[in-house]
Amino acid sequence: MDANGGPVQIRSQHYVKLGYHYLLTHFLKLLLIPFMAVLFMNVSLLSLNQLQLHYNSTGFIFIIAFAILGSIVFFMSRPRSIYLLDYSCYLPPSNQKVSYQTFMNNSSLIQDFSESSLEFQRKILIRSGLGEETYLPESIHCIPPRPTMAAAREEAEQVIFGALDSLFENTKINPREIGVLVVNCSLFNPTPSLSAMIVNKYKLRVNIKSFNLGGMGCSAGVIAIDLASDMLQIHRNTFALVVSTENITQNWYFGNNKAMLIPNCLFRVGGSAVLLSNKPLDRKRSKYKLVHTVRTHKGSDEKAFKCVYQEQDECLKTGVSLSKDLMAIAGEALKTNITTLGPLVLPISEQILFFAAFVAKRFFNVKEKKPYIPDFKLAFDHFCIHAGGRAVIDELEKNLKLSPKHVEASRMTLHRFGNTSSSSIWYELAYTEAKGRMRKGNRVWQIAFGSGFKCNSAVWVALRDVKPSVNNPWEHCIHRYPVKIDL
Repeated sequence: MDANGGPVQIRSQHYVKLGYHYLLTHFLKLLLIPFMAVLFMNVSLLSLNQLQLHYNSTGFIFIIAFAILGSIVFFMSRPRSIYLLDYSCYLPPSNQKVSYQTFMNNSSLIQDFSESSLEFQRKILIRSGLGEETYLPESIHCIPPRPTMAAAREEAEQVIFGALDSLFENTKINPREIGVLVVNCSLFNPTPSLSAMIVNKYKLRVNIKSFNLGGMGCSAGVIAIDLASDMLQIHRNTFALVVSTENITQNWYFGNNKAMLIPNCLFRVGGSAVLLSNKPLDRKRSKYKLVHTVRTHKGSDEKAFKCVYQEQDECLKTGVSLSKDLMAIAGEALKTNITTLGPLVLPISEQILFFAAFVAKRFFNVKEKKPYIPDFKLAFDHFCIHAGGRAVIDELEKNLKLSPKHVEASRMTLHRFGNTSSSSIWYELAYTEAKGRMRKGNRVWQIAFGSGFKCNSAVWVALRDVKPSVNNPWEHCIHRYPVKIDL
């Protein structure tokens, strides 16, 4: 997915080195396994007399000591397994639904929009892939809208507490057992923070490790998971709570800059709460195990840094501007991310084909119309592509050579809930569960894009046949999906 709309191309030797760095790092640790196996096999074959003969030998004692030390180092250096007990996605009340007609009627009643801006929003809305049942906060339904701090707090409380209440009810976890709390919301960061708001509401313990991530865009949900996972590597036998949301109330754009009007048409109310554990005994009751997280940051490039940019227009009205180069920049970020992820997840056959194609092109100047694209369908059973917009899903479907079934969860989430920012990948996972498609051993790839510019991935494996939890956001409408979307 280059600037000309072509397929993802792995052109840089740097990207390949980055990916295989991960492989070689783990490979050196794994060398201890065959060494230990050979050592213990040889020891087991020794007769009693031979063992007695060597008992007092310094070399034999040294080997045994080295084997024991190597075992201790290997097992202590292994990362802790991170389990996902359950998660919950917020379902707004029906009175907050916004149809196309309602959206346009309310927009026309707002004096800030010109006729040209209204027509632009209408066209974007029709082509967006959003359905007639997405949600906007009460503050935006009001005429005139109420973009106040109090209204924004009210929206945040409804979404976050709604998701958390459902999560705690389903898991039966006492909130005071939580040791790590990570909250991400890009555009609404009040004081006290959203994480403090949760601590206050649920009376979390005084020594909780809490974090509040702001301004990190739609991919911040994966960043929050990565941070929580790192914290669980340090703190033993505890739970981590990850809350992902966005806030619309104070971030609705009331101007006529078309690049800043697009978010009005795409972003909708939503949020998720995820409960993680590093307790070995929790494996039996958990849904998934975290396998990998891979984060890519292209912020050193000026175009990438400014392609999703909050600013004021010429009338000093604040909004988020989306650059026309967004898809090309997303393609470059995706290329880097999958090149790093590939060696970690692809079968060896795909890695050999990819590496051979790279070597042929790099060192033997073999000209190909299309470079070899690894088949990620061999590595993953389910794909949760951030529902940022129809163009994002279209590009990944084409460039990763996915089938309509692979992107169904993403398209249907965009249709039913709109772009809920960092929480969209959880609505997509909930869709897959509601359809009864998640089987034990299935691998899930969550991939999201965000301002900065970032592309982040999380890989999970199902520990059992996963059934939808109570209050799954799709439980009352899953029978109507998938729906046909006019492309």
